[in-house]
Amino acid sequence: MENFIVSARKYRPQNFSTVVGQSHITTTLKNAIRNSQLAHAFLFCGPRGVGKTTCARILAKTINCENLQPDGEACNQCHSCTSFNEGSSFNIHELDAASNNSVDDIRTLVEQVRFAPQAGKYKIYIIDEVHMLSSSAFNAFLKTLEEPPSYAIFILATTEKHKILPTILSRCQIFDFKRITIQDTVDHLQEICQKEHIEAESDALHLVAQKTDGCMRDSLSTLDKIVSFTGGHLTYQNTLEHLNILDYDYFFKVMETVLQQDVAGALLIFDEILQKGFEGDNFLNGWAEFLRNLLMSKEDRVLHLVEVSGNLKDRYKQMSGRVSPAYLVTALHLLNETEINYRMARNKRLHVEMALIKLCFLQQAVTLVSDDQTGEVVKKKLVADGAVPQKLRSSFAQATPDAKPMTGQPATTATIASNEARLTIESQGGQPTAPAQPVTPSAQPAQPVQRPAQVTPPAATTQTTPSNNGHTATATAPRAGQATASTPKLTGLAAMKEALAAKQQTQTVQQAIPMTAGALTVYWDEFIDRFRQANKMTVVSNLQLAQIKLIGAEEIGIVSRNIVQFRFMEEEKLSISAFFKDKFQNPAIVLTLSLDETQQTQDIGPAPLSSREQFQKMTEKYPLVKELKEKLNMELDF
Repeated sequence: MENFIVSARKYRPQNFSTVVGQSHITTTLKNAIRNSQLAHAFLFCGPRGVGKTTCARILAKTINCENLQPDGEACNQCHSCTSFNEGSSFNIHELDAASNNSVDDIRTLVEQVRFAPQAGKYKIYIIDEVHMLSSSAFNAFLKTLEEPPSYAIFILATTEKHKILPTILSRCQIFDFKRITIQDTVDHLQEICQKEHIEAESDALHLVAQKTDGCMRDSLSTLDKIVSFTGGHLTYQNTLEHLNILDYDYFFKVMETVLQQDVAGALLIFDEILQKGFEGDNFLNGWAEFLRNLLMSKEDRVLHLVEVSGNLKDRYKQMSGRVSPAYLVTALHLLNETEINYRMARNKRLHVEMALIKLCFLQQAVTLVSDDQTGEVVKKKLVADGAVPQKLRSSFAQATPDAKPMTGQPATTATIASNEARLTIESQGGQPTAPAQPVTPSAQPAQPVQRPAQVTPPAATTQTTPSNNGHTATATAPRAGQATASTPKLTGLAAMKEALAAKQQTQTVQQAIPMTAGALTVYWDEFIDRFRQANKMTVVSNLQLAQIKLIGAEEIGIVSRNIVQFRFMEEEKLSISAFFKDKFQNPAIVLTLSLDETQQTQDIGPAPLSSREQFQKMTEKYPLVKELKEKLNMELDF
């Protein structure tokens, strides 16, 4: 039986031109070799499976090539290249720092550096996973790395650059490897499939590239598994089945039900997904990526960020035209919150279903916008073809339900609504303040309004209407400019917010619970019990030692016994204050902390003994210790 070689080893690059997705590094290395500008130490860092060790081996082989090509590549025919390919080169030493990370291993390597190469120009030392070296090993390696012999070159490779000492980084020429793009991975997999006579659909290879997240080694290993699973015929469906990935069709179906507000249909599709063995977090992750791709598809400038196959990209483009950007951004925020809280949810299925229900009715969310023609506040749905809601204008008019304009008499009305009163300003007509006969259109002709959004009125308006008894009723309404002398002018939205805040504050004050010493003690025990249930016994002991008392009608005092406990109470002051404000329903409660200095010495205890005093105590209790010291002629350093 022929020995099988995995694709990751069989198709490992042997020269710089076959390295995938790292052209910025291979070009730099080839130019440095051609121009004889090689550094004495290199550091290759980046994610796993992107070609760090491979580039280090290619660089080591190319440096010692006897017949270097004009493009900076090795010839693969000279004695040095053939010995390297066979694994018998004496000039290239590779060390795995993950298993050889002690000081003795580095000292052995430093001893080998002293000897010049017998054949070739350079001795190359490749240290893989260099971040695994201990601090003492790094320090033993510093001097050699800074001033090596002219024939020695060190190539360090790591996936965790932040764990390497800065003194090592400053002595190396650093090359940052990047993740291999999905398109580069697909092209490389297609090339291998052609060489191995494997039938593979482009969509299937896209799934493999997306699953491995820029790691070429994982992509090749996954390709080997799927080839064994499918018998050399890769399709989109069997790749989905093997990789346990949700089909994009499910997300398009869910999107259709959401746009139609079909809650039952969305829940049935989610149930089908669960029946296939997928978890709720897999659905949330895939659904969020789907919405992100829809958002990217709305702009041609960022369409290349949707890393899917061509036919699937067309489906995204078509679907994105039916959904507004505002809806997509809000849905992404909702899914992000759902995914964060997924692990803490007890009923995980219900947690995801609630997110689906919210998404179905998300289009009915309304926002206040200003109508360009009338200036009135209207409600506008976030429909699929709608734009992002406009900003509220600085001032706008709003008609009250009580004040209706007269027939045939257009009016401009500005209303400021508050919690206690509503001020109605009418510039050209309105309801009379006393019972009166209807006003005819000829009595007060309508005047055209040039700027309905913002009018500068006179100080006051006097309106005269005939009453039933023949007298004349005069109504004088103060203008907005007159009112600003005492109170600042507020827009309708600001006034509504202020009225709501005042109403909430009034309700809070009315529902406040009287503070008593007994209630204070009960609530304090309840606060401590929270930490006891969380098994935070250190916090419980600190809280139990503190003394809590009622100082005034709205002031609580906590007395600490020592400075450590006092500082702990200062850190927890906000949470304690918020707890009591919530329990007594009184936001005016004040929490005062104090330190009882009389009990500090009692809590601290006796002063610790010095080393000399400890030794004297020991010799008094165990005389043999003193006798042993005298026999051995020992001198103690106190």
